[in-house]
Amino acid sequence: MTEYNINEVSKMMNIPSHTIRFYEKEGLIPFVKRGENGYRIFREEDLGWLEFIRCLKITGMPVNELREIITLTVNGEDTFDLRRSILFNHLEVLKEQQVQLDKAFEKVHTKLKYFDRLEEEFKNQHKIL
Repeated sequence: MTEYNINEVSKMMNIPSHTIRFYEKEGLIPFVKRGENGYRIFREEDLGWLEFIRCLKITGMPVNELREIITLTVNGEDTFDLRRSILFNHLEVLKEQQVQLDKAFEKVHTKLKYFDRLEEEFKNQHKIL
């Protein structure tokens, strides 16, 4: 079984080590073991958890919801429905955000096309003169 220290994990996953420490302090990576020297020892499954946390953080999931999912996971398999419910509710929020992002994307795209037309008109007017 391959093991990594926090600096190796930080480099591999492009997550600052202080962020990893924060995640541990917040109870988001309770599975990480410590060596005799007190240093964190990360295994492959820990990296999977970090990737899961990063994914959910990118989507804007609050730390308290992440912590709840992790806590429920630690508590065992009979919490599947609660974990599923948290993720389902978060997915609904993401769907609404996606609708809003799509609208904003279209607005920005429309504005860029407008600027392209203005620039083209400007160039054409100055060619004639």
